[in-house]
Amino acid sequence: MINEESKKNYPTSWEIVKLGDFADSEKGKKPKNQQPLQNEEFHLPYIDIEAFEKGIFKSFTDGEKCIICDDSDFLMVWDGSRSGLVGKGLKGALGSTLVRINLPMINNLYGYYYLQSKYLEINTRAKGVGIPHVDSFLLWSYDFPIPPVNEQNRIVDKIEALFSEVDAGIANLTLAKRQLTQYRQSLLKHAFEGKLTARWREDYAEKHGKSLPSADELLEQIQTARQDYYDQKITDWEQAVEAWEEQDKEGAKPRKPSAFIKPEKNSSVNNYLIDYFYKKVNFSELYDVFIGSTPSRSISEYWNGDINWISSGEVTFSNIRSTKEKITQLGLAKTSTSVHPIGTVMLAMIGEGKTRGQASILKIEACHNQNTAALRVNNDLLSSEYLYFYLLYSYEMTRRIGSGNNQKALNKTVIQNMTIPICSFEEQTEIAQILERQNNAIESSKQTLDKYLKKATLLKTSILHKAFQGKLVPQDPNNPPASELLAQIKAEREAKALAEKQSKQDKTASKSKAKTKSAKTPNKSKKDEQITLSL
Repeated sequence: MINEESKKNYPTSWEIVKLGDFADSEKGKKPKNQQPLQNEEFHLPYIDIEAFEKGIFKSFTDGEKCIICDDSDFLMVWDGSRSGLVGKGLKGALGSTLVRINLPMINNLYGYYYLQSKYLEINTRAKGVGIPHVDSFLLWSYDFPIPPVNEQNRIVDKIEALFSEVDAGIANLTLAKRQLTQYRQSLLKHAFEGKLTARWREDYAEKHGKSLPSADELLEQIQTARQDYYDQKITDWEQAVEAWEEQDKEGAKPRKPSAFIKPEKNSSVNNYLIDYFYKKVNFSELYDVFIGSTPSRSISEYWNGDINWISSGEVTFSNIRSTKEKITQLGLAKTSTSVHPIGTVMLAMIGEGKTRGQASILKIEACHNQNTAALRVNNDLLSSEYLYFYLLYSYEMTRRIGSGNNQKALNKTVIQNMTIPICSFEEQTEIAQILERQNNAIESSKQTLDKYLKKATLLKTSILHKAFQGKLVPQDPNNPPASELLAQIKAEREAKALAEKQSKQDKTASKSKAKTKSAKTPNKSKKDEQITLSL
């Protein structure tokens, strides 16, 4: 029953009914017979989720034991994460996760837009522990407002006109976002081809009274610094071993640092000269690459300490200033992960989504899990920001080179063999500063566009809300009220029910008459049959 008080919120020419009392609906089911090719017998397309959303038909059926839907219906996803989503009807056999809905003598698009306005509520209030499904009580309990037929048509026309304008705005905003992304990629390309700072290089000697070091000179400095760093680590390790032996070898023996292998000059096929100031080299010639590890989750003493610990989900083309989890000194000692200094560049190695290939710069000391790599940067000779922006530039390429049978992933060897164009520290710093300014401006513009896109979506919601409150188009007093439409629908339903009842009675009477006739027909005895045969 409809509360009369609720009718006061609508125009007087409208009627309000419970959706469940008014709508005809039927859930689909899997066909008994189907095949991938369409022919005269298997002529009906099977409408599953993919056909519903994308218009792609993968199989066809002969219609036996099927639920048939028509263009005049509209469809709703009943089961799954998108339950409550509505779409315009298709001619075919309805799949088991869909429901066809028909609102008799109602503009089909009016009903479609009405249920579209309820999608968020239906979807977020779905029922079911495993696979969610539409809460039928919620759906069929909605108060469905019915305007006069002509007003329904005007409402639909107005909605579609306004939606067309909003969609055009959304398309322009989306295009602007895409153009910003393309501009950034073009900027990055120029940066790592040496074009962005070409004029800067020309002016450098005049301003500073000295020439920039060549790429080869920089590489020599880096190799010397890395060799010195390794030698110091060996000295520290030897002292730690001596102390360990003096303490009667208590605890685990200090681990020897991994051997430093000096790359052979021009050993890589990718190690080529771009120009005097730029040279493309392997990561292994510039950075120390570390793979992390995860302390055992079953040992509580390893967790909730004061050592920052990074998972791959936290590596998202940004600076890392805090971590979701921390480990203890014991957890660090029992795990093959290391604490890395500020300025280390993190690289996510695993993930089919957007994660793999993303990078971050540490603004805190932290260790990390096995799904991430840490690239330690000598900040006296190399810029962490330069490496970060190069990984941003080469993101798609990095994702393509990931290997693995089940899940694509990078590994230490792959990362060490990745290449980067290298130039002087001064130019790296200049490039990073330019890119930082431009990237901040691009991100700010994208955030503004995202706000407008969100407003556009909310505008659509507002349009639908007004439409079904009778506030989108003016009422026409010359239109017959919706009560006449309901009376007509009621009369047609009663006539249809009476016809179906009469048809059923006729079938029953026909069967009864056939049985009576059969009972009155005498059966010949065997004796009669014998006499007849003998004659």
